[in-house]
Amino acid sequence: MSKPEILQLSRVAKDYKSDVKPIWCPGCGHFGVQAALFRALAQLDLPPERVAIISGIGCSSRLPAYTECYGFHGIHGRALPLATGLKLARPELTVIVASGDGDALSIGGNHFLHACRRDVDLTCIVMDNAVYGMTKGQPSPTTAPDWSSKIAPDGAGFRPLQPLAVALAAGASFIARGFSGDPNGIARLLVEAIRHPGFALVQVLSPCVTYRPEEKVWKQQVHAAGREPTADPAEAARRLFADDGLSTGIFYRGHPAPHAAATRPASCDLTAIEAAFAL
Repeated sequence: MSKPEILQLSRVAKDYKSDVKPIWCPGCGHFGVQAALFRALAQLDLPPERVAIISGIGCSSRLPAYTECYGFHGIHGRALPLATGLKLARPELTVIVASGDGDALSIGGNHFLHACRRDVDLTCIVMDNAVYGMTKGQPSPTTAPDWSSKIAPDGAGFRPLQPLAVALAAGASFIARGFSGDPNGIARLLVEAIRHPGFALVQVLSPCVTYRPEEKVWKQQVHAAGREPTADPAEAARRLFADDGLSTGIFYRGHPAPHAAATRPASCDLTAIEAAFAL
C-alpha cells in the first residue's frame, strides 16, 4: 500500500485516545462521554491536530489529557472564554469544551451566559452529575433541593438550574441532551453539535457512582424526547419547561447570527500602533 493510500484511510475512535490512563472512578459516567467523543471525531474524520479540547477544573475537565488532540486544562470556570478566544484566533480549528455542572454553571456561569449569547462556533459538553465529586459530595447548581450529603446534611435548599432552558434564553443556537449510558446516542448528538456553525450545548447526564450512587436508576428513567428538533425558540422553550430533565435528543437547532467581527480583516498592524505611541 502506497503512502498516499494510507493517508486516505478513515480514522477510527482509538486514533483519538492518548496513552494517559483515566483516573475516574470505576463505573464513572464520564467514560461513556469519552468513548462517544472519540466515535464522533472518527465519524467526522477530523485530524487530531485540528481539534482542540479545552477544560476547566473538575472530574470532567481531565478529558483533554486522555485524547490525542490538542488540549488546554485551564482554571476553574474559565474554559469557555479560553475556547472563545482560541476559536476567534484560529477559526479553522474544531474547538470543544469539556466541562461539568459545577465548572460550567456555577463559577463559570457568567461565561456560560455570554458564550451562549455570542453564539461562537463552539461545542460545549457539560457532564452533569448534579454534584461536585472532587469536593466529596458538595451540591452543585443542578442538585435537587432536598438531596443531602455529609457536606450538606440538610440539602442545598435551592431549586436546581435548568441548563438547557438557560442556554436557550441566553441565545445558544443548538441545544441537546444525552445520557452517558448510551455512548452511541451521545456520539450522534456530538456529530450534529460539531457540524453546527454556532454555539452548541450538549448536556450529558453522567452519573457519579461514588457520591450519587442513586443515579444508577437514570438508566431505566432516561427516554428519547420523541420529537424532531425545532428552529423556533418559543416552541423550544415550551418543550423545555414541560420536560422532566431525563429526555434525550436535540431540542433546538436555530440559525446562528453572523459574526462580522470574527471575519473582518485587521484595520492596522502592531508596528503602526507602536509607532503611534513611541516616545
